[in-house]
Amino acid sequence: MPFKRICYACDLIDNPELIEEYKKYHLAENARPEITKSIKDAGIVSMEIYLLGNRLFMCMEVDETFTPERKQLMDAANTEVQQWEQLMWKFQQAPPGAKPGEKWLMMEQIYQLEQF
Repeated sequence: MPFKRICYACDLIDNPELIEEYKKYHLAENARPEITKSIKDAGIVSMEIYLLGNRLFMCMEVDETFTPERKQLMDAANTEVQQWEQLMWKFQQAPPGAKPGEKWLMMEQIYQLEQF
């Protein structure tokens, strides 16, 4: 079964020290098991985050159970995820066009090289 790819963007506060600290939180050896579990439980089977300057790009492969709305409800009901998100606001800021309280915005796919 093919998975669906969804990509998001978020900005970090443009401060080199904060960006380096943020990167440390995302090292494999620093992964919080409860956060990883919540990601998988939401139907996310693969996730990568890239950084350019202070712009983050997250690419996820999701199964048929994933919806952004379901993930949002699950996160709201999970104390550990709420604590994680509060900590991440120290580093993250809303990208242009975000509504109040938003920080990760879904990106629009505008090109795909077809495989033959």
